[in-house]
Amino acid sequence: MIEILQWTTLAASGIAALSRVPNLVRGKNSSIFYALALLTLAILLSIHEPYMAIDALLGGTNLANLLLRFIIFGAIFFLALRIAAAFGDKRGIQLIRGSIGTSALALISVAMLVCFALMDTSGSSAGLVEVAAKDQRNALLVEYYGAAGRAYPAYVCLAILPGMLRAVRSSLPALVRTSAALLAVGSIAIPLSLLFPLVPPGLGFLRFVVNYTAILCFVVGLALIWVASGRAGRKHRPRATGRR
Repeated sequence: MIEILQWTTLAASGIAALSRVPNLVRGKNSSIFYALALLTLAILLSIHEPYMAIDALLGGTNLANLLLRFIIFGAIFFLALRIAAAFGDKRGIQLIRGSIGTSALALISVAMLVCFALMDTSGSSAGLVEVAAKDQRNALLVEYYGAAGRAYPAYVCLAILPGMLRAVRSSLPALVRTSAALLAVGSIAIPLSLLFPLVPPGLGFLRFVVNYTAILCFVVGLALIWVASGRAGRKHRPRATGRR
């Protein structure tokens, strides 16, 4: 089931990214393409087989995991900015691009790099499971590293969540409000990842469900925004008048 969810999410994100290529060529909303392309790459790296193959090419020291974390940072940054802009959420944009957001990104990145440098990362291990199993010190560092990696996406999602909730309660078209609801669900699911250390080992599958559900909500929510904007454009397009 987990593999089906992973590959389904990868396909949905990849298709969404490819659908934005025409706009990228025209120089329109390129940030959306970059965000979806980064998200697709992040999903690919989160799947066991691609991760092992890519990390082997990078030297087998789990650099692929560090790369994955920063790709997620970039994807969530671009996605959140575009979502906030679409709903006119100036406060959300300021929290992400302003001094607070920049400081949060810098501090979290440094913490993550320090934890990674202190770990014994030899031997490719998807999810760093085998790295954590080496000894108690490594296990603790993996927990801190994982917490840092989840902290920035959680911060960004919480920054845009109020704007999504306002849109849900607004008088916007139903399709737009549905999009906002899906994006709000995604924005809530990502911060829930901060509670992952409390999840019992027997319920570890919930981590995958929360993560991939959040991604699917973001992708589908964005797709609904595009559909709604396309309908609005056709509705307001002036009709050609015949000659008399």
